[in-house]
Amino acid sequence: MDKRIEVLEKKALALRKDIVDMIFHAKSGHPGGSLSEIDILTVLFHQEMNFSKDNMYAPDRDRFVLSKGHTAPGLYVNLADLGCFPRERLFDSYRVVDGILQGHPSMKTPGVEIAGGSLGVGLSVANGMALGLRLQNLPSRVYCMLGDGEINEGQVWEAAATARSYRLSNVCAIVDVNHLQNDDATERIKDMGDLSRKWSAFGWNVIEIDGHDMAAILWAFASARECRDLPSVILAETVKGKGVSYMENRVEWHGKVPNEGEYAQAVKELGI
Repeated sequence: MDKRIEVLEKKALALRKDIVDMIFHAKSGHPGGSLSEIDILTVLFHQEMNFSKDNMYAPDRDRFVLSKGHTAPGLYVNLADLGCFPRERLFDSYRVVDGILQGHPSMKTPGVEIAGGSLGVGLSVANGMALGLRLQNLPSRVYCMLGDGEINEGQVWEAAATARSYRLSNVCAIVDVNHLQNDDATERIKDMGDLSRKWSAFGWNVIEIDGHDMAAILWAFASARECRDLPSVILAETVKGKGVSYMENRVEWHGKVPNEGEYAQAVKELGI
């Protein structure tokens, strides 16, 4: 096994534990999508991006935009693990009034590039960042995580057309395809059809993977970097609530907090 994969898998498990722990202690949050995205974000922050606590304000850093802002725990645990802020803030500041870790990304959080919360706007923000980097002749890349429910929003597709029009090859979108959104299965709320064909029709370089396979995630980001004339989108098939058996593929865990008994079970399964 590639040593990187073993390290990343152990890291992702530790960060899964932190997600469940911080949401339980805050008695608020969105565990389902945070757990489905965490393998991808672990690779991004610990392997792929030119980003660290030492360069998080450097002009040539890579940028990350969490468009599906309600899954901020997945972002926060990575930033804490990199040392962007003290780890204890995960448990005493998340969803606390005036805390540095709000329910959706806020600019008061060290390492956060843009405030989030209004679904659908992230890819437009990423495009703007990418255009700015191009104008400054900087080699940095911009990564944008979207939800498969979020792409119901029309602005996403306006942004997709814009990225293709300007051939923003420094943009890499990731769609967390976990098939569930707040109220029901994504296909029942609004069936978007064949996502690969749809993004291809908008002129994007489309990469499809298992979003929990570390080797596949590493390969996907490498493939996106190699595409020099088009924006890339990674369609990552994931399991909502991945890692906690009673949360997996259950729509109610989009924004539900475990009770004492459920938390105890998660502790046992994840080894918190």
